[in-house]
Amino acid sequence: MINPYVPYPVRIDDIQIATEDKSLKTFKFVFLNKSDEEKFAYKAGQFAELSIPGKGEIPIGIASSPVEKGFVMFTVFKAGVVTSHLHNMKVGDIMGIRGPLGNWYPWDILEGKNIFIIGGGFAFTTLRSSIVYMLDPANRKKFGTIDVVYGARTPGMLLYKDELIAWGKRDDIRMHLTIDREAPDWKYHVGMGPNIAEKVGPKGDDNTYAIACGPPIMIKFTLPVLEKLGFSHDHIILSLENRMKCGIGMCGRCNIGKELVCKDGPVFTLAEINQTPREY
Repeated sequence: MINPYVPYPVRIDDIQIATEDKSLKTFKFVFLNKSDEEKFAYKAGQFAELSIPGKGEIPIGIASSPVEKGFVMFTVFKAGVVTSHLHNMKVGDIMGIRGPLGNWYPWDILEGKNIFIIGGGFAFTTLRSSIVYMLDPANRKKFGTIDVVYGARTPGMLLYKDELIAWGKRDDIRMHLTIDREAPDWKYHVGMGPNIAEKVGPKGDDNTYAIACGPPIMIKFTLPVLEKLGFSHDHIILSLENRMKCGIGMCGRCNIGKELVCKDGPVFTLAEINQTPREY
């Protein structure tokens, strides 16, 4: 049997500063063993534990897409002991990855549907994975219209800027970028993400699903907007974070009622969340 607590050894292959304040970095890892890469078969929406011997491990959403081969990518916010140590590591350093963990966006249900994505801040990682997956030539015809609202405090805090610009030039996806306040040379939306979503979002119907991922305050103000647009609760899909530790449902730290975010989630519909204590 495979021990779920033992990470796969990986090497840091590339490091990019992701935001102007340098609080986020994007890491590309390559597996030391090809067989481990094959075992690490993930879907957009899942997460993994980044493991550093002697320091600990942290749960992070997978930012790369299953259609991107040869590496796995994570964008990490510098916030504690493990993330601070990771931010100080160099290309070529060896560490571990445990996973993939949790569930994923329900791609079997989403095929043939219109998709409305709302993201905020550095929670855009699994949404980036999802967009790359849907725009892949082998997958694009499986989905209807794709609308994206992505917001951050300032232009310099938006992730994956080159890709955002490239997606904005395509005619098979509608990108709506926004920042909280006016900034020099900014030519896109200004305002909070939920407000922009209300202005540009599609109407909810049986053929349209919304996927939202962001800080709790963004989710709080996004849900009424989606309801106003006509989205039913079983057509609103959320990705949650809730004090995840072990990643496999053993420690019980991430429970919301009977649901374990790391095992039963992190992806839930609003209809499912309505059956749990109101933490979100």
